[in-house]
Amino acid sequence: MISCHRLIIRPITVDDAPFILTLLNEPSFLRYIGDKQVRNLEDARQYILNGPVASYERHGFGLCLMELKESHTPVGMCGILKREELPDPDIGFALLPDFWHKGLAFEAATAVLQDARERLKIERFLAITSLDNEASINLLERLGFRFERVTKLSPNGEPVKLFVNAD
Repeated sequence: MISCHRLIIRPITVDDAPFILTLLNEPSFLRYIGDKQVRNLEDARQYILNGPVASYERHGFGLCLMELKESHTPVGMCGILKREELPDPDIGFALLPDFWHKGLAFEAATAVLQDARERLKIERFLAITSLDNEASINLLERLGFRFERVTKLSPNGEPVKLFVNAD
């Protein structure tokens, strides 16, 4: 668990399935991140177990829940991922639209990157965005990432922008 100014960033559990179901079906999530085929609470539980929980067990890190410190209201997720298609871990984040433009994603991502550098000794991070996700691109630039190239994670996949952040 990471505590920052306004947020608690903690591992996702199956108890978070209702929130994950909502987040993964937000139109902005579907447009910019993709359709994870999560349509009901059981799908959400399986997504949590096969995604974040499996990543915690395999790598010691993964996507975490972002919740407001004062109310414990879940607002999004942020964390470090290890994709087979990429040579280094990458940062991911998604917030419900009601919590955009408040600096929460920057706060969470800054804390997650610092924790990964200190606790996990990761020195180089990647990030990917859809080509037109200006909000995420701007956030990555504020975090010190630099655009490297346009690439595809799979032969038939959509092109994405790849960013790098190294100490």
